[in-house]
Amino acid sequence: MPNLTLAQARRIALAAQGLHRPRLEKPSSPRAVAAAARRLQVIQIDSVNVLIRSHYLPLFSRLGSYDRAGLDALHSRSPRRLVEYWAHEASLVPPELFPHLKAWQRRTWMGAGSVPAAQRESLESAVLDLLGRGTPLTGSSVQRLLGGDDARPADGWGWRWTATKRVLEDLFARGEIGSAGRTDQFERLYAPIARVLPDAALAVASPDRTESLAVLAERAAGALGVASARSVADYFRTPVRETRSVLDALVGAGALEIVTVDAGVEPWYLHPAAARPRQARGRALLSPFDSLVFERDRLHRLFDFHYRIGIYTPAARRTHGYYVLPFLLRDSFVARVDLKADRASGRLLVRAGHAQPGAPADTAVHLADELRLLARWLELDDVVVEDRGDLASALSGQVGRLL
Repeated sequence: MPNLTLAQARRIALAAQGLHRPRLEKPSSPRAVAAAARRLQVIQIDSVNVLIRSHYLPLFSRLGSYDRAGLDALHSRSPRRLVEYWAHEASLVPPELFPHLKAWQRRTWMGAGSVPAAQRESLESAVLDLLGRGTPLTGSSVQRLLGGDDARPADGWGWRWTATKRVLEDLFARGEIGSAGRTDQFERLYAPIARVLPDAALAVASPDRTESLAVLAERAAGALGVASARSVADYFRTPVRETRSVLDALVGAGALEIVTVDAGVEPWYLHPAAARPRQARGRALLSPFDSLVFERDRLHRLFDFHYRIGIYTPAARRTHGYYVLPFLLRDSFVARVDLKADRASGRLLVRAGHAQPGAPADTAVHLADELRLLARWLELDDVVVEDRGDLASALSGQVGRLL
């Protein structure tokens, strides 16, 4: 079984994700935005807006300055080149993956089953009829137009989880309705799935589940470059045992290769199209929801980097901050910063900065420049480094030299 060194595996992983090269200084074109999105296959969506909506960050990490309206257009204008569906979590994915994801979609937490059967059936019929007759609607608009739904939530998380909301989310998970985009308040605009997908045939396609899993596994392996079965399964949140089985079948068909990493005993899967650069020269701040850091065990195995975002940890137990972004320099994660966009004052706040043990001497220089680029892209006028963390002092000094 061929063996890759850790350095080789790191560079393969970075190249597969488009993070091994320096970015262009000029703003990226719409074509580059579309190509980067397709390379990743999945861009996770999250509602947290401490810095910026998280789905915008992965393309900045890879492309630098780009027009966010270009990404919006890919999933909100017909014919859509990205659609929202359950993948790793709620995510933007190529539309041809929709029937394959639908075949393995297992989210049940929206709890439509907690709505009495007669009410649920009536609501489903009314929702489908309403969406079929009009323009895309938010959940709150659907509830207002249908009327009669209890304004208080059913049992469960969140004040908006009324019976109508539960039914909408259940129909979305089942693939009967889709998202035609998001409002400025980040609410989904629901519409019949056949109107959302660029090819209506995708809405009714019913592929064999094993074939669908093979498609998803191959796409994930391509986006990761080299990965274990667990990491491949995590990319689209498919079951590990079944994913390993189709990965082995893909190896048998010559579509993937089994390798080891650093002479380890666990088999990893190498995609034949994976580039093998001799060096990595990229630099990027990564979203906490970036696809490179999806699977924390792989991140630790390849980069010796233990990472937690912070927002799900009680304040007293946070080590590095609340909204913590890892900083990639060349082929290593060398630091992490807790960031907040203070839009009212036009400042990018660095609430804390921490260096990794053995971080290179130029870490603060490159990180300061990256923060300046991020602030400019976010249309913020200043970068302010607060005095928290072992990197804060050096980082503050470098930021001062740039501004």
